[in-house]
Amino acid sequence: MKALVLSGGSGTRLRPFSYSMPKQLMPIANRPVLEHVLENIRALGVSDVAVVVGDGGPQIRAALGDGARLGLRITYIRQEQPLGLAHCVKLARDYLGDDDFVMYLGDNMLPQGVTDIAEDFRTLRPCAQVVVHKVADPRAFGVAEVAADGRVTRLVEKPEQPRSDLALTGVYFFTPAIHEAIDSITPSTRGELEITDAIQWLVSSGATVAAREYTGYWKDTGRVEDVLDCNRELLDGVSRSVGGHVDAESLLIGPVVVEPGAGVVRSRIVGPAIVGAGSLVIDSQVGPYTSIGRDCRIKDSGLDRSIVLDGASVSRVPALRGSLIGRSAAVTSADAGGAHHRLVVGDHTRVEVAA
Repeated sequence: MKALVLSGGSGTRLRPFSYSMPKQLMPIANRPVLEHVLENIRALGVSDVAVVVGDGGPQIRAALGDGARLGLRITYIRQEQPLGLAHCVKLARDYLGDDDFVMYLGDNMLPQGVTDIAEDFRTLRPCAQVVVHKVADPRAFGVAEVAADGRVTRLVEKPEQPRSDLALTGVYFFTPAIHEAIDSITPSTRGELEITDAIQWLVSSGATVAAREYTGYWKDTGRVEDVLDCNRELLDGVSRSVGGHVDAESLLIGPVVVEPGAGVVRSRIVGPAIVGAGSLVIDSQVGPYTSIGRDCRIKDSGLDRSIVLDGASVSRVPALRGSLIGRSAAVTSADAGGAHHRLVVGDHTRVEVAA
């Protein structure tokens, strides 16, 4: 089995960050979303992965390389325009050959993994298998209508009156039968080749399309709120690890990770939290569910439930909460006053807030 990871989206909901970095590289617990995705794929016993990229391809390639660091062999395929998920499969046709493959959206987080679902596919080998998740309001998702035996009877995109609460998660397992289906469909009204149309073509043709439910945590990290929520979920799984320097006047409470080369001076950190390599926390209070990236500077400040990306600095800001600070951004205080602040700060910017 091979893997096809789709990482060409523009990330409009994650602006301003997606102006300067692919959304798939947004860090969750100090690792890019895409690395978490690839870790899940490796757990399936898959080592050959094609990553479909758009304009952010050079950054993604720089972050992942040839995949050897992750135990994978990565091939990059360029999609010049966003012409649909099924179009990505067409672009990868030569790479995929006649192999079965898993297709995975590169901004989707399923931290509990899909190994059992993959085994079902390998054992039963339906023409296609979709991974679904129960949601409270299916109207915002593509929805699978499923018979009692697990066969998909219909796919509906964002139904106004849903007949099912099983949303498509963005993880699919395919046999080569999907290629004929894609060749048989035409672009949708938005000008894209839709993978749901191709799967529906299989269903209508009498092919076996199965649905398997994923019951763990699932999040599409396309919005700032989702990134912060996902960061909290993954930090709940960290264990205490201190590889950097923590002075005698500092206090670490609970599962706190201080990576090698990081320093904590006269500060209090309450876990779960991560301080990235090369970062320095001085005279500060860091609350739970906070990830501080590499080479950051936090001084005379307080922050919790936040993400600070690589190279950013926060100085003399007493209470940042639920914030996402971009790469190499500088956040510092201005006039006195104020209580908590919440910031969404893009890359390479400077922001002044009340101290």
